[in-house]
Amino acid sequence: MVLFYTTQFCLCVVRDLQLHLCNVEPYNAKPSDLKQFCLQNAHHDPLLTGVSSSTNPFRPQKVCSFL
Repeated sequence: MVLFYTTQFCLCVVRDLQLHLCNVEPYNAKPSDLKQFCLQNAHHDPLLTGVSSSTNPFRPQKVCSFL
């Protein structure tokens, strides 16, 4: 299948791509934002602070001793 694009269509596509490139943030800004977020929220992270045994939903269940 052969596609035929008009010059006007191609110019519109190029113009749209140029507009999108103007709105893209630089790549190096994203890792710094992620690092800042991690440092600000580190005190809420259970992998860093640990989980108390009373609030741990994955602790072993106690065995019922009624029987």
